[in-house]
Amino acid sequence: MRQSQLFTETQKEAPKDEKSINAQLLIRAGFIDKLMAGVYSFLPLGLLVLEKIENIIDEEMRKIGGQKVLLPALHPKENWQRTNRWQYPEMFKLKGRAKKDFSLGWTHEEIITPLVKKFVKSYKDLPVFVYQIQDKFRDELRAKSGLLRGVEFIMKDLYSFHQDEEDLDKYYEKVKKAYFQIFKRCGLAKETFLTLASGGTFSKYSHEFQTLTIYGEDTIYLCPRCNLAINKEIIREERYRCSICQNKKLEIKRAIEVGNIFKLRDKFSRAINFTFVDQEGKRKPILMGCYGIGLPRLMGAIVEVYHDEKGICWPKEVAPFQISLIKIENTKKVKQVAKRFYRDLQNQNLEVLYDDREDKTAGEKFADADLIGIPLRIVVSERTLRKNCLELKEREKKEVKLVKINQVKKHVEQNLKTIL
Repeated sequence: MRQSQLFTETQKEAPKDEKSINAQLLIRAGFIDKLMAGVYSFLPLGLLVLEKIENIIDEEMRKIGGQKVLLPALHPKENWQRTNRWQYPEMFKLKGRAKKDFSLGWTHEEIITPLVKKFVKSYKDLPVFVYQIQDKFRDELRAKSGLLRGVEFIMKDLYSFHQDEEDLDKYYEKVKKAYFQIFKRCGLAKETFLTLASGGTFSKYSHEFQTLTIYGEDTIYLCPRCNLAINKEIIREERYRCSICQNKKLEIKRAIEVGNIFKLRDKFSRAINFTFVDQEGKRKPILMGCYGIGLPRLMGAIVEVYHDEKGICWPKEVAPFQISLIKIENTKKVKQVAKRFYRDLQNQNLEVLYDDREDKTAGEKFADADLIGIPLRIVVSERTLRKNCLELKEREKKEVKLVKINQVKKHVEQNLKTIL
């Protein structure tokens, strides 16, 4: 993409009403725009990142048997009454012209469970793993922290249906591994911990995936000996010590919840009389699990972890582009070489943001490149061309390399393999 064709521009100052790092940088860099508290538009650069996160999630969900669907966002009141959750304060409610009550979905157990019931009759139809990636709506009392706590947000919710506890437990462990792979590919492997948390109304405990950052909203207790993590709410419930090594000296850390997994068991299947016939011909309730990842929240967490005083430093798999190609002067030779490299890099199936703007200084272009945070920067200028070189720089490093033009392709391939 040519940067001159982007309809958005960077901003020198962060909005005064945004306190979180992720919102400040994403708005300044032209990734998102705030409509109101907790509601953001995703601009071209932001949508590229969001789509890459979605692709990673899709790939990992397919590996564990997930079948993708798209469920309605508009829900009838009756579905929520059957599970006694119609009165939940988080729910947006509305009336149609025929005075019929509806809600906007903030979760989808009430929709997916009766849907799967239509197709599952016996143990031969089990297990079933169904997921979607879709907008959710939650009436937050205090929408804050940029993409970390939204009123409207995009969620990946996976639901699994099983005939017994053993099968549910096995799949639960598979999802844990898949989630760690997702966070690894998003650059958060070292910072993300499986964290014991409250199970809410479903069970005594659940698990969260918490990413360490000093800007996090949550407090977790981490055992430095074996990396066991516990949410603060569990510590309040009971005098907890590490269940692995019995260590009482747990470290207090700030973190962002980037995913959660629950064993729902038969809570929703019993509510709608969802049963199956087992091998002995007996009817039993279906057991369920649910597993969530908020895509904008994950995007915001990445920015909270990967930034510096100049801007964002995207990990390579989720960066909007792999390469930022910048031409400095507007001389004929510089333009020719820059255009040629832009074409050649694209022909190598590399994603390039070409800064061809002629009304910006070199300093302004470099500042924008650092703010946007693309992993690798290539600069074409009269100075570099006099040495038959181009300038290469990795976003998170200070070192600048002059590379011979005929060696640039090799260096690009090597750099993109090693960059975050």
